[in-house]
Amino acid sequence: MEPQTIARILAFGRVAIGVALVAAPGRTAAGWIGEASERPGARVAIAAVGARDVALGAGTAWAAGGKDGTKPWLLASAGADLVDLLATLRHRDALTSTAVIGVGALAGGSAVAGLWLATQLD
Repeated sequence: MEPQTIARILAFGRVAIGVALVAAPGRTAAGWIGEASERPGARVAIAAVGARDVALGAGTAWAAGGKDGTKPWLLASAGADLVDLLATLRHRDALTSTAVIGVGALAGGSAVAGLWLATQLD
């Protein structure tokens, strides 16, 4: 599979997760942060993370579709994923092991994929 195609698939997945976080922040993030996701303040932060992911995913998909300028979007996305991973690991004692493993796999895997793709594109 071509790197551009892989980048677009990752980007559309990011958009889907972002839309879910914006549309239903409490429900979508419950598997990550548990009951805290139902608090109004947490919902604001969750929706903001979702909007970030929609913007990063849309920008990456757009750039990958044009075959130019994809690298900065991939690096920004990988940076966001690393922040999600580090925040999850930092507060792992307050999270379920399923959440830590799941977010670790999703955010860590996405960061690695984005960094690899950044070496393949542009």
